[in-house]
Amino acid sequence: MTADYLTADEVAERYRTSANTVRFWRTKGYGPRHVRVGRRVLYSHDEVARFDRELAATHEPEGHPTPGQQEASAALERPEAVTSAP
Repeated sequence: MTADYLTADEVAERYRTSANTVRFWRTKGYGPRHVRVGRRVLYSHDEVARFDRELAATHEPEGHPTPGQQEASAALERPEAVTSAP
């Protein structure tokens, strides 16, 4: 059964952080959802994949503007978007 699940150490390795950070995430309700099997805390591969998709959807790559930033930039470039005070 545990072959289908990852430990906090394995999740930490995947995200290049410490197991303590993964444990902290768990206390804050962040990160992949966990299951308890006895005293063990485990993370399913499907849940880790879901968290990966969530991260990809909420974090734009550096250097790439978000859609809101693109609209704001375009509005500043249009002369009709700028009004002058009388």
